[in-house]
Amino acid sequence: MGEQPSTKFPKFPQEVIDEYAALGVDLPALFSAGHLGARMEVRIVEAAAERVVGTMPVEGNTQPYGLLHGGASAVLAETLGSVGAMLHGGASKLAVGVDLNCTHHRGVRSGLVTGVATPVHRGRSTATYEIVITDERDKRVCTARLTCLLRDAGSPERSA
Repeated sequence: MGEQPSTKFPKFPQEVIDEYAALGVDLPALFSAGHLGARMEVRIVEAAAERVVGTMPVEGNTQPYGLLHGGASAVLAETLGSVGAMLHGGASKLAVGVDLNCTHHRGVRSGLVTGVATPVHRGRSTATYEIVITDERDKRVCTARLTCLLRDAGSPERSA
């Protein structure tokens, strides 16, 4: 859709890119929000364990009343929180969402929403992120909390 190359892939700290590249993983391509995120036009624009930022258009992600669908906000929130948890866990861990809570504060009919995920808890086996989604006027649209289980990357469940 005529997007700028700089917004197609997330911005990761160079040391993180290097860590994953040594394992043969193209980190920016891996965390471009996947098939669902691509369909919904989610773009991760900044990514580090301390803060993950992403955007999503309202158009194409609405419910029958023409408002941003709550499930679309949940997809954006889970995507951003999962990337943060994965970066916290490092290359040897796989982040799996186990709990997502979303509170929808206001409706949005057009424009772009932005989500910012910040850690609430970063432990050895779990990571919890708060995700605040705002509209283009910086009004809060949704507040979400995601908890991810951090599993060993070599676990058999990885392919499940």
